[in-house]
This record gives sequence, structure tokens and C-alpha cells, in this order.
Amino acid sequence: MNGWILFFVCGLIDYIARKTKNKRADIVNWLGKDWLQKIYDLADVYHCDNIDRVCEDFIEEAKIPDGTFDNVADCRYAIPSHWDIAKVYKRLIKQVAQEKQIGIVDALIKVYNSFLSAKIDDYNSSLYYENPSYLLECYLENTIL
Repeated sequence: MNGWILFFVCGLIDYIARKTKNKRADIVNWLGKDWLQKIYDLADVYHCDNIDRVCEDFIEEAKIPDGTFDNVADCRYAIPSHWDIAKVYKRLIKQVAQEKQIGIVDALIKVYNSFLSAKIDDYNSSLYYENPSYLLECYLENTIL
């Protein structure tokens, strides 16, 4: 498994979510497993292109509507970049895939649809700064420890 590919996919998900003002889980679910697998498989091509164009293409193709979730505007502190958040998700997804013995895209879908995703995406909390092993334990226990 190539870490930078997963990092790119997670960054793109966050970028699309910010642009459309949707929750990250909603973006993952609108894209669906087939699109996510395609993005994962072709990340070496997509990352060479302008992220705005790639983002717009997926918004249009997946018919992702504009939402009202704006964790960037709601943030009272320093706003993490989409790449900062991608690092958090990448590490957690890799750990979940290994722990559960499942594929990366399946782990990605599970992580973004978990209770922990909403907590990570609350930029007014410090959860996205937490140790990766702590985040994995929270995910596995299905609660903040």
C-alpha cells in the first residue's frame, strides 16, 4: 500500500467537502466505493493535475450538491489545511485496514462513516492533533477514551 496515494485521496475528499460545504462522510458516500477505488487507483495521474479542476470534475460527475456544513468558517482557531487533515485520516485508515484485515478503500469508507470522523472534523476540538494510536483505540472502542 502506497501511503502518498491514500494521503492524496483523503486530501481530495477534504478539499471537495470544503468546497461544497458537506461533511466528509457525505462526500465519501456520494462518491461511493467504485469512484473511491478509481480515485485510489489513478491517484498518480490525478495528483499531477490542478486540484481545483480534479475537485470540480468529481463534484460534477458524482453530482455532489452544495451543503451547509462549514467547519472552516466555524473554526475559532488556526484552520488545519486539507493536507493536514488528510494526514490524520491516512494514518487512521491504514491502521484500521491492518487491524481489521480489510482493503484500503473499505477501511476508508468505514473510518469516514464512523463517529470519529465528526470528531476529527470539529476543528474547535484538538482531536485531530491526537496521537494516531489513541485515535485508533477510540475508533476500535467506538468512543472517545
